[in-house]
Amino acid sequence: MNGKLYVVGTPIGNLGDISPRAVETLEKVDFIAAEDTRVTLKLLNHFGIKKEMVSYFEHNKRERGEVITSRILAGESCAIVTDAGMPAISDPGEDLVLMCHELGIQVESVPGPTAFATALAISGMNTGRFTFEGFLSVSKKSRTEHLEELVGERRTMVFYEAPHKLSRTLDDMLNCFGDRNIAIVREITKVHEEVIRTTLAEASARYHEEKPKGEIVLIIEGKKDTETEITFDEAVKKARNLIDGGMSINNAAKELAKVTAFKKGDIYKALL
Repeated sequence: MNGKLYVVGTPIGNLGDISPRAVETLEKVDFIAAEDTRVTLKLLNHFGIKKEMVSYFEHNKRERGEVITSRILAGESCAIVTDAGMPAISDPGEDLVLMCHELGIQVESVPGPTAFATALAISGMNTGRFTFEGFLSVSKKSRTEHLEELVGERRTMVFYEAPHKLSRTLDDMLNCFGDRNIAIVREITKVHEEVIRTTLAEASARYHEEKPKGEIVLIIEGKKDTETEITFDEAVKKARNLIDGGMSINNAAKELAKVTAFKKGDIYKALL
């Protein structure tokens, strides 16, 4: 093994889910790039692996990426891992993989569990077509823009969310999408794994009172062909929400025109 980046999937929660090839790869590489070295150390200790680690996460990825690729170009092999699941999926590992491709470094997959695919499989929701939307931004403006872009989406939508932001996210989704069916999948492969099939309205009310634990996947049904189109007044209201989030009047009118039957000019005039 030399001069190569291995993208290694690690367990979402249950350590028994790691593959023999993943263990073998972690044993043989020269060093490991880890999102949180403390988390990865527990995994390595469990399998009796002693290996040099370097931290690689969102706030040091540019500087550390250069260090890692320099070592690989010099002939060393590296495995990149995230705290749980497959690296580079809603994860800064994406940047390292791209950097390696740009530098002509070979990238090899050692696949493992992925939270969104696993959650879809046990959700009971429509999986024929879906769109993975990752994490919503903490910025109100960006969150609103993201959700408004999906108002007309007919595919099943999959999001990641942290427990402390769940209540606000459900409120925002209810306000944007209306009341739709949702599956809330949490603690995948762990002792308290749970699939909660409900509606956005019921989930919003429930999590105002209840404080969930563990990482969460939200799976929301897409817009149905039979859904009633929103009225012009509702379209203007949604455009005002975008403006409140920091969007210009012109762009807000344009966004709502994309997902409704109304003309941009008409919405723009109403906003004025």
